Amino acid sequence: MKTFARRMAAVIAWAMITTSDAGARDFAPDATNLPAYTLPDPLKAADGKAETTAEGWTKSRRAEVLELFRTHVFGRVPPAAAAAGAVKSEVVGVDPGAIDGTATLKRLKFTATHGGKSLVFTASLFIPNAAPKPVPAFILICNRGATNIDPSRVLRSDFWPAEEILARGYATAAYQVGEIDPDRKDGYTEGVRALFDDGAPAPDAWATLSAWAWGASRILDHLETDPAIAKGKVAVIGHSRGGKTALWSAAQDERFGLACVNESGCGGANLLRRRFEGRESVARINKNFPYWFNANFKRYDNREDDLPVDHHMLSALVAPRWVHVGSAEEDLWADPRGEFLGLVHAAPVYALLGKKGLGSREMPPIGVPLRGDGLAYHIRAGKHNLGLEDWRAYLDTADRAFRP
Repeated sequence: MKTFARRMAAVIAWAMITTSDAGARDFAPDATNLPAYTLPDPLKAADGKAETTAEGWTKSRRAEVLELFRTHVFGRVPPAAAAAGAVKSEVVGVDPGAIDGTATLKRLKFTATHGGKSLVFTASLFIPNAAPKPVPAFILICNRGATNIDPSRVLRSDFWPAEEILARGYATAAYQVGEIDPDRKDGYTEGVRALFDDGAPAPDAWATLSAWAWGASRILDHLETDPAIAKGKVAVIGHSRGGKTALWSAAQDERFGLACVNESGCGGANLLRRRFEGRESVARINKNFPYWFNANFKRYDNREDDLPVDHHMLSALVAPRWVHVGSAEEDLWADPRGEFLGLVHAAPVYALLGKKGLGSREMPPIGVPLRGDGLAYHIRAGKHNLGLEDWRAYLDTADRAFRP
């Protein structure tokens, strides 16, 4: 009877799994008249030779690709901003009984100083009280209003579900990007770029997204001094323009163990060379947000094929660390298939470094995350947003990355 009961339980469980999978729907296919495109080879070096060793990628080709992105897309951080001691961090408040006693809240203050002037930005850090220390952590790049990351938790938003993150045994920090560099065309003089720039910005000078990524790294600097946070087990996460920033942050800063890139679209995880009506283009993003990317990027308006990189190479820069890209079914502006294909075409670099990548060239069904080795992807139903379903998918990937 016991054997029969076990068999019946297995049959019922399998039926539930297959029914769930059968009910999942696929993302709509591309139009048949989508223009063809050719992607640059991430492993083909500037001298035309193909990189064939992990050592060659790590010591040479990776630096070339990173420099191409700095020159043509995101810009470079000035030496003064990158110098040790340019930013001072301090804990200005501690609540050991936050969120009904489940967490310790630390309020962080960062002061950047240069040329006799300074700029202050802040972050909130929750650490789970019950979890064995040190714990892995998430840094959220918040490109929405400060109410979405309310440290008092009077106002709670699924954009930053701190309670759920903590319950999974993760610490989490969040910062509002506008404190570092205002998200508007006329915000330059009020942000960190004006603090550290000497003279008129060069065509390859850092832009707003690079300034926000610089901020993520400064918060990581502080987390690495906190004995409650596990080094090498910090994820950076962002949505939309924050997703672009998260991917660029992890591409530059190898201390991030995971990049969670939510609906980042053009200039983030997707392929710029893919063209179809209904998605954002380089020309459109540069027109609407000319301050996000450096001045050189505007040379590629309607000329994406001339760009020496595409954004599968941006994901490849994170290898062999983890990248998880998330899309939404109705978010065609961000090009879900292009976001998925960005990971597919990053796979050769992951393979060179001993990782299997996604393990599939077919998009997973909606609501069924695909996790490979170093790369992960999910697409959910709904619109452009960062919510609980996305966070749960990213937390599951963090378990794979940080708690194998």
